[in-house]
Amino acid sequence: MLITRGPLLAAGAVLATTALGLALYLFQPWTLLVDEQVSDALPVVASSTSSEQSEASEAPSPPASPEPSSPVYADGGTGRAFGGEHTASPAPSVETAAAVPAGPVELARGDLISHEHTTEGTARVLLLADGSRVLRLEGLDTSNGPDLKVWLTDAPVLEGRAGWFVFDDGAFVDLGELRGNQGDANYGIPPDVDLEVLTSISIWCERFAVSFGAAELA
Repeated sequence: MLITRGPLLAAGAVLATTALGLALYLFQPWTLLVDEQVSDALPVVASSTSSEQSEASEAPSPPASPEPSSPVYADGGTGRAFGGEHTASPAPSVETAAAVPAGPVELARGDLISHEHTTEGTARVLLLADGSRVLRLEGLDTSNGPDLKVWLTDAPVLEGRAGWFVFDDGAFVDLGELRGNQGDANYGIPPDVDLEVLTSISIWCERFAVSFGAAELA
C-alpha cells in the first residue's frame, strides 16, 4: 500500500502554526521590546480656602458707602447690628495658613526589588488634603509584558525566585493595569483598604501569576 506523506505534513504544519499562534498570544514577546513611558505629576488637591479666595478676588467690588466717615464691614453695616456694636472678624493668622499642608503627606515608602524581571524605582503611599490616598511609583524601570497589574498585598517581599509567586497566596487589592513600565505614575487606593494589613506592592503579571518586581512599604 502506498502511503503519501502530503496529508501528514499538512496536518503537522497546521498544528505547528496553531501552537505558534497560541504561544505568541500568551507570551507576547514583542512587548518586552516596547517601553511605555508615563510621567504623572505629584498629586495635589486644591484647598477650598484657595478656591474661595480666588472667587472673592474675581467678585465685583461693593458700591462705595454714602457715609465715608462710618466704618463699613463685610455685611454692609456701618458699625451697629442687631442693636449692638458690630465687631469685624479677625483675618486668618499666618500660623493658621501655615498649618495647611502645602502638598501630600507620605505615609509609607519602599524601594522596588527585582523578581522575574529587573525592576528599579520607589513606591510611595501618599495622603492627600481631601483624605484620599495614592500609591505613587517613582522612577520605575521594569520590563513590559502582558496583563501587568499593580497590586497591594499582605505578602512578604522576598529576594530571589522564592518571592516570585507569593503575592496571590493571601489578601491583595488590584489597583489597576500598570500604566507604563518606565517613569512616574499615580494609582488611587480605595478608601476601605487597610494599609496596616496590606504592606507590600507587586508589579504582578496576572497571565503567568508571577511578580516582575515588588516593594515592602514601611
